[in-house]
Amino acid sequence: MNAESDGGRGAGTGGATAVPQKLGSKAPHFVKRSRTLHMSWQVGIFIVGLAVVVGGIIMLPLPGPGWLVIFAGMAIWATEFVWAQLVLRWTKRKVTEAAQRALDPKVRRRNIILTTIGLVIIAAGLAVYVWQFGFVMPWKIPH
Repeated sequence: MNAESDGGRGAGTGGATAVPQKLGSKAPHFVKRSRTLHMSWQVGIFIVGLAVVVGGIIMLPLPGPGWLVIFAGMAIWATEFVWAQLVLRWTKRKVTEAAQRALDPKVRRRNIILTTIGLVIIAAGLAVYVWQFGFVMPWKIPH
């Protein structure tokens, strides 16, 4: 937003619309000079990124920030691989679009109404359950 409003002036705005970031390896120059070293570097980056992504996938059903860790692994891969950079660009664009849609007053009003209806249904179901079966504290359950 700020990159568009100031016409792309100023360094370090970081806006994708002002100046597209260059795709490709971000390895240090001394690594890029040697093909063998660069290939080893890429294999290492791939293995580290894979370990982080697999850890995130494991965290999805378990407690933990699974999606955050998966995106961190993708960011690690994006330091070397163009396909990961493109996936991250697409993901950032979709997240930004979703955030903009969520700020729309009509969408917010609809979400608030649906959430309220859902909470009323849950409260009614809970009230019926307590009326039917009573409420017993867990430490007073007979054996």
